Amino acid sequence: MDTSAPNGRLVSNILASIAEFEREIMLARQHEGIARAKSEGKYKGRAPTARAKSDEVLRLLEGGVRATDVAKQLGIGRRSGYRILDAAKA
Repeated sequence: MDTSAPNGRLVSNILASIAEFEREIMLARQHEGIARAKSEGKYKGRAPTARAKSDEVLRLLEGGVRATDVAKQLGIGRRSGYRILDAAKA
């Protein structure tokens, strides 16, 4: 397909429009499905990981364990440990 010619640009634009249309339909169906699942109580979202371990994170950080080691030991992100520490200080 030669996009430097008018015919090629037309075909390219039509294909792009169809792809965009399909994407919007897919997203609309996805949102409808999520809304239905939420109304039925089946959609819970992602389970919290780091905040569920906040007591242990604080104990380790205040005990002098490095944030990197705490993250590796508990299976959370290093930044999550700092967030928990900042929330405890506030």
